[in-house]
Amino acid sequence: MIIYINGENHTYEDNITVAKVIADLGLTGKKIAVELNKEILPFQQYESQHLSDQDCLEVVHAIGGGQEPVDSFVLAGVTYHSRLLVGTGKYKDLEETRLAIEASGAQIVTVAIRRTNIGQNPGEPNLLDVISPDKYTILPNTAGCYTAEDAVRTCRLGRELLGGHNLVKLEVLADQKTLFPDVHETYAAAKLLVKDGFDVMVYTNDDPIAAKRLEDIGCIAVMPLAAPIGSGLGIRNPYNILTIIENANVPILVDAGVGTASDAAIAMELGCAGVLMNTAIAEAKNPILMASAMRKGIEAGREAYLAGRMPRKRFASASSPIDGLFF
Repeated sequence: MIIYINGENHTYEDNITVAKVIADLGLTGKKIAVELNKEILPFQQYESQHLSDQDCLEVVHAIGGGQEPVDSFVLAGVTYHSRLLVGTGKYKDLEETRLAIEASGAQIVTVAIRRTNIGQNPGEPNLLDVISPDKYTILPNTAGCYTAEDAVRTCRLGRELLGGHNLVKLEVLADQKTLFPDVHETYAAAKLLVKDGFDVMVYTNDDPIAAKRLEDIGCIAVMPLAAPIGSGLGIRNPYNILTIIENANVPILVDAGVGTASDAAIAMELGCAGVLMNTAIAEAKNPILMASAMRKGIEAGREAYLAGRMPRKRFASASSPIDGLFF
């Protein structure tokens, strides 16, 4: 016969008792309550109560109240639980790209927009076949753009490529040697993109004034550099980043210059909403292992920020009390 237990059907021999069903579920002696066909069944009746075909049992126990809080942040109305954003360049092949991104736990993945190779082998895989938009939020970026005009064109092509996707990462570079942002051109591009309905995450230098101005223009997230793109130098001006965070009403994410997991942790300890990186993972000796390390660094730094670190002190402070010493 069929018995429904917590909404799922189970098959038992005819005329089985509630006590035997509870034993079969491994719940004998546990603190539970049982409802039979929407009527409370006292535990004293478990042994004597026989069940019939299509009977419904609800078995409940006690748990802590509420739900475990989940740390998250919001971009363009979408909630993300991973604070690590990753790029897709510089990997040896698409399979390594896929494995590293999976190991990172990232939910947002940046991609550059380039002219397609007309002569490409029809069977050759496409990047979006490896990082499916069904699984990840694809973030088109304007890497390689040196004018506002080129950046805006690139964003519009990215939106078309992804079927009306408005979330973009804007970067307008000043020169090829430093890859520092051209802030003037960045302002101009940001104004045009915001007016055009884009949700703009913008790369800039670690200048609190520039960061605030980009927020005022309407960018949904500001992304100051930690150090020059691809340098791996880590956060060079932590107090500038901290000032940007303190002044901001939008998420602040460190972008560029991270080299290892401790750099990512420092960014998160400052209070950043997240970190975007590519080279630090892709150019590691073991990119997949580094992606996993970065994931843990982000999580550890965020927990440390939420926990609140101890104050720095100039002199020592004993951990053990001196009362009760026997010498």
